[in-house]
Amino acid sequence: AFGASPGNAARALSAAVDIQPACLGLYCGRTVLSVNGSVETYGDCGVCPRGQRTDDNKICRECVGSPDRYDWLYLGFMAMLPLVLHWFFIEWYSGKKSSSALLQHLTALLECSVAAVVTLLLSDPVGSLHIRSCRVKKLSDWYTMLYNPSPDYITTVHCTHEAVYPLYTIVFIYYAFCLVLMMLLRPLLVKKVACGLGRSDRFKSIYAALYFFPILTVLQAVGGGLLYYAFPYIILVLSLVTLAVYMSASEVEFFKDLLVRKKRLVVLFSHWLLHAYGIISISKLDKLEQDLPLLALVPAPALFYLMTAKYTEPSRILSEGGNGH
Repeated sequence: AFGASPGNAARALSAAVDIQPACLGLYCGRTVLSVNGSVETYGDCGVCPRGQRTDDNKICRECVGSPDRYDWLYLGFMAMLPLVLHWFFIEWYSGKKSSSALLQHLTALLECSVAAVVTLLLSDPVGSLHIRSCRVKKLSDWYTMLYNPSPDYITTVHCTHEAVYPLYTIVFIYYAFCLVLMMLLRPLLVKKVACGLGRSDRFKSIYAALYFFPILTVLQAVGGGLLYYAFPYIILVLSLVTLAVYMSASEVEFFKDLLVRKKRLVVLFSHWLLHAYGIISISKLDKLEQDLPLLALVPAPALFYLMTAKYTEPSRILSEGGNGH
């Protein structure tokens, strides 16, 4: 025994590790305590540290990958949500006579842009716009708290960690910065430029943000994984519905209506950008020669509406029905 070679000692240590009790649970793993050459020493089975997730051998490994194109598109969608809601409520409460709406729109864009840049700079690696991440493998990766094992059906081993690091928590950090920047910049701006509104109406868009930010936070906390897989289809459906509602409410009947009022043209182009974003998110542009032609479908819903709106006008249908009787 005293004359054992280093190779035999390494194999003995490896065998000792292999006979450790099995690490139960889908996301429980052993942290690497030390590395001596090719030999690793592992800790007890439990939760992996932040920035790590388990591999196939139930060992906690550091996330060294980068988000793929679909991950960035998901983060872009989550970043757009507060901006679109800001713009909606600014337009809703600004009033037709207010000239401050454009400046508030630009301020909201500045707030969200700065919040996004600061969030990326503070993410690991700090000071870089690149982030390291773990690869999303399945829906359960977003809900590790639901997979804590109970070996004896009495004691629960808590192995909850961010297996999709940092796609889950980075959204909360971004929303926090958005809220802070809004509270620092928007009240002073609104107080100075929104003179066309009443004293009680000036800050309604800010009050609305104080409501929808908690809602977005709960939505990410509960449905982050579902949104990750469904957001391209959500974009397409919502953009189609909102475009139809806007054109119907604004009584847009033909192309000349869009050319006369530039604001309507801006809204139309904004919806087209959302359509394109949804199509790109679904196709992921894996095969450019097949996916890029799909972008030609972006104007199709708006063109169909504009060409058929005059045939579906309620007053015309009622008049033709009356003449028929």
